[in-house]
Amino acid sequence: MTHLDASDRSSSARLAPRHDLEPSPGGDGRPAVPPAAAEALARCITVEPAKFAADHWGRSPLLSRAAELPNPRGFTDLFSPADADELLSRRGLRTPFLRLAKDGELVPAARYTGGGGAGAEIGDQVLDEKVLQLYADGATLVLQGLHRTWPALVDFARELGLALAQPVQVNAYLTPAGSQGFATHYDTHDVFVLQVDGRKHWRIHPPVLPDPLERQPWGGRADEVAATADGPPALDVVLAPGDALYLPRGWLHSAQAQESSSLHLTVGIRALTRYALVEELLALAAEDPRLRAGLPFGTDVADPDALEPELTETVEALRDWLLRADPAVVAARLRGRAWSAARPAPIRPLAQAAALAGLDADSRVAVRGGLRWQLDPSGDGRIALRLFDRTITLPDTCEPALRALLTGEVTRVGDLPGLDDADRLVLARRLLKEAVLTPA
Repeated sequence: MTHLDASDRSSSARLAPRHDLEPSPGGDGRPAVPPAAAEALARCITVEPAKFAADHWGRSPLLSRAAELPNPRGFTDLFSPADADELLSRRGLRTPFLRLAKDGELVPAARYTGGGGAGAEIGDQVLDEKVLQLYADGATLVLQGLHRTWPALVDFARELGLALAQPVQVNAYLTPAGSQGFATHYDTHDVFVLQVDGRKHWRIHPPVLPDPLERQPWGGRADEVAATADGPPALDVVLAPGDALYLPRGWLHSAQAQESSSLHLTVGIRALTRYALVEELLALAAEDPRLRAGLPFGTDVADPDALEPELTETVEALRDWLLRADPAVVAARLRGRAWSAARPAPIRPLAQAAALAGLDADSRVAVRGGLRWQLDPSGDGRIALRLFDRTITLPDTCEPALRALLTGEVTRVGDLPGLDDADRLVLARRLLKEAVLTPA
């Protein structure tokens, strides 16, 4: 048999392609949606997932009251005012993980950041005393990227992302009593608003631009947004602790804290669009020599009559090329986008290294939570394991053992099929070191 050796410890830098959720017939890279993922979505909506998908997803807002949601504690287990104080005062927070806004304008970061004293002179650290002054004067605090910095939200975001099959991000908004951080605007991604503490008055208006892309922010349509915001709202509601609100991208909204300060979480859903398909198709179109060809010498591109025959020929060439486009190639490019946008579960490097040192045939391992993967033959007797940030190549004799590990069929190292005892240990060590597996 082919033995693993030191040469198998290198990996290429290619991006992993696939963003999937359910086990496919071949078992490639589609981690089954765990119960925790379904529970994460259930915390945000009061309708069945199928009804949410059919009636609300990308279409219309959904208000879910705390009394109808499953968690009687609301959302304070995910993030609370005390947690916000912890982040702002004791965690050495830096920009851009905090923004401040007042009267619809962002506060310059220099007004609330600076050096942290001896041994921490970096100049963009959040200064708690400055934040206090601005917050007390009515500024809204926006804690950004909490899906990367706060443990409970790291896990919640991963599980909700699995349920939605989309990468998500989490911000927190802390608004003083009676204040409004931002004027009426729209987002270019869908959001769940989860009211944690206090009460906030939301006014929701229909889109001025349905389904806006990231390149189409509301600032370019400020007059239309303002005019629509002056009309009757589609939804006028006060969110209380434990309430949730889903807003599709493009829906106008503004929010004002009521008699006390307010804390809510905004979960942004970074879904790919059909325009992403267009972008990838056009990028691949550079392979067509007809589309790379220059315009004829002397063509006046400002003259419609002179441009018309060239435009016609270009459209024909593009159409011909699009009809030959390979879905597998486009999928690979889109997988690179999607997988890199959502990290798998965190690992503990020190514990992982200790597990490596003590690994034996009786050790039990499991695939890293939320890991996307795909197995493909790579030729020359090798198999490629494609991950979210790289590709690992191994001898193809490892495929049965690799699939057994990745699908959870086998957890004990000594039970891996198709390899001898020495190669079982080498494969398990390699996958632990690459953070594909974790100690079970």
